[in-house]
Amino acid sequence: MAIEQEIGKFRCPWCLGFEDYVKYHDEEWGVPVFDDQKQFEFLVLESAQAGLSWSTILKKREGYRKAFADFDYQVVADLPDGYVQELLLDSGIIRNEMKIRAAINNAKRFMEIQASHGSFRNYIWDFVDGTPIQKQLKSMSEVPATSAVSDRLAKDMKSKGFKFLGSTILYAHMQATGLVNDHLVDCFRYQEVRALGK
Repeated sequence: MAIEQEIGKFRCPWCLGFEDYVKYHDEEWGVPVFDDQKQFEFLVLESAQAGLSWSTILKKREGYRKAFADFDYQVVADLPDGYVQELLLDSGIIRNEMKIRAAINNAKRFMEIQASHGSFRNYIWDFVDGTPIQKQLKSMSEVPATSAVSDRLAKDMKSKGFKFLGSTILYAHMQATGLVNDHLVDCFRYQEVRALGK
């Protein structure tokens, strides 16, 4: 059942599909993420989203949490080939072998970045000079699918061996993890998220 806008509390319209979507919008989307494990979680989920809707992935988030060791990248990096075959039978996640293998590959690449930059956080936040990009969007039609920053990030991550993380997916990652504030200015979360980025 569709969720309606609350009187006196406007939300970005994209989240009004179901209750968990609204909760995600109200509590997580756009909040700056400085924890490496949380960054990895969103990379896995955004990568799985390729060609699908975010609502589909959000509904399977708990399945991914169980399948990928609560997004512990050190564990994921060492998952054996036999486990990949098990995951192809797991209805709790998207059963796409290339995406599953990409998650394992990306865990390894993720740790390589940690080794070279001190943390993944240092690496990714450097693309926005350590400070969230504050947009002033008034309608959903103004929300971009990519940006110059996501283009550069995608190119760099691809050169480092990451899979299933193009510019569109990485722009969504930037939105989710607060590197950019794409809440509409009329959304009650816009100012709250903006304050977190100071």
